Amino acid sequence: MPNKIKRAFLDTEDGQILYRTGGEGEALLLLHMNPRSSDEYRELMPILAAHRRVIAMDLMGFGDSDKPPRMYTIGDYAKTAIALLDELGIEKTSIFGNHTGAFVAGEIAAAYSDRVDKLILGNVAGFGEGGQAELFKRFEDGFKIKEDGSHLMERWLARSRYVGSAELNHRWVLDDLKCFGHPLYAVWAVGNYCLEAPERFRAIKCPTLIIWGLDDMKEFERLSLAKFNDRYFLSQAIPHGQVVEFEQGTICMMNQIPEAVSQVVTDFLNSTE
Repeated sequence: MPNKIKRAFLDTEDGQILYRTGGEGEALLLLHMNPRSSDEYRELMPILAAHRRVIAMDLMGFGDSDKPPRMYTIGDYAKTAIALLDELGIEKTSIFGNHTGAFVAGEIAAAYSDRVDKLILGNVAGFGEGGQAELFKRFEDGFKIKEDGSHLMERWLARSRYVGSAELNHRWVLDDLKCFGHPLYAVWAVGNYCLEAPERFRAIKCPTLIIWGLDDMKEFERLSLAKFNDRYFLSQAIPHGQVVEFEQGTICMMNQIPEAVSQVVTDFLNSTE
């Protein structure tokens, strides 16, 4: 029988946070990319929950969590993750963050080092000043609702090159639509954080695994958001980190190849080195 994943809400001073949880044992917190939600880990959670207590939260402003009352920083996102751990009585956890979630995970490891056992950072792009400016220009106003409904087809076609299935694309679009009419809070947060990220990541001392989907990173370069080779800033900032690359890994890799990702993650978490 598949491991049951349940949903619940946490009340915070800035609004409610939805989270999913399942399994027992040592804890693993999962943090999603923008503009996704904890649904990004729908395929991974049951696999990982066979041996661990897994928790995946919708970051404030995304999924079924409330919109925050102000523009959130990466530090704010880290603080809400700690609040969730406190609510669940988890003193120490491993963390797996992808894209935006990786920046939040890295900040948690830097600012709350006593709360983190092991760290997994997925698909961290090296934006640089040029990429940062382009990121802001494209996403600072968020997704706009259009009278003729054309925004629906625009979002459907946004990932047509690599999404792979209509069902998965539908799930992505649902997450997109929950962001419409609001700023993309996490884009603003990452844009402000990315120039200080190398220094913050250098403060990380816990065992760290770095995962890159190479097709994903090349897509950033195709979109003029970040250069493919600039991602190496991460392994330079965390020289003790292990690196695993997935040649065909796309931005949808958590949904498309969950068995391969979960195997790498599980091997790292179980390692005593």
